[in-house]
Amino acid sequence: QVQLVESGGGLVQAGGSLRLSCAASGRTFTSSRMGWFRQAPGKEREFVAARWLLGDTYYAGSVKGRFTISRDIAKNTVYLQMNSLKPEDTAVYYCAIAISGTNYDTQTTYAYWGQGTQVTVSS
Repeated sequence: QVQLVESGGGLVQAGGSLRLSCAASGRTFTSSRMGWFRQAPGKEREFVAARWLLGDTYYAGSVKGRFTISRDIAKNTVYLQMNSLKPEDTAVYYCAIAISGTNYDTQTTYAYWGQGTQVTVSS
């Protein structure tokens, strides 16, 4: 089993920044395919960003240009730098790991999930 622990969430003013981190236990390969999803109240969980294999990165259109995903293989850790935050970014953010596959924006691709960290952006 793989354990994922998110941190870095909190309350921030619109236009501000936060950096989320997700530390994964286990073998190095478990951090080769990592992603971030979020779920706002009353909404379905949605794809935010992913970093795949040797460094390919992907972003949802709603966050592209504002969010950046990065990875530290040695630490089995993925980060989500969030800039220019908007109230609509308010959600619980989840990190996840996939061990195979290419559909980075699909929840079923991911085998392991963290407990989530709350991000609240005030207007």
